[in-house]
Amino acid sequence: MGHPRWYMASLAEQLLECEKKLLDPSLRRNPEKLASLLDDDFVEFGSSGRTYDKKQVLHQLSRQVPAQVTIEEFRVVELTPSVVLATYRARAESADGKSQKYSLRSSIWVERADGWKMVFHQGTLVRENKPLEKPEFPSTKNLA
Repeated sequence: MGHPRWYMASLAEQLLECEKKLLDPSLRRNPEKLASLLDDDFVEFGSSGRTYDKKQVLHQLSRQVPAQVTIEEFRVVELTPSVVLATYRARAESADGKSQKYSLRSSIWVERADGWKMVFHQGTLVRENKPLEKPEFPSTKNLA
């Protein structure tokens, strides 16, 4: 049932790299490259409370001045053999390096014929930097 642990560790590394690409300031200004990581049915619940589809996200990101974002406490949970939940804390540092914002992030990745695609993402701002509590998902296997 499910994938072997070595496969999931490798998958966690692969999805972490995909998440980093989505946060990379140079990639965020390149909608063509960014689009390849998002599923056509992509939906985001932003920390602002707004909902975005793929087209809206690509447009917004190409116009933003991106912050330097660091991923901390990255974890993946296999929901099915072709669906994975990724969770992490993001630390965004202002351009002048004088302030930081933290958010909790979750993404659902789906394996398609042409690779893993993000189908859902949510960011929730948090006031302070404290360790994430590891969630327990009763019918799934925690990974990485």
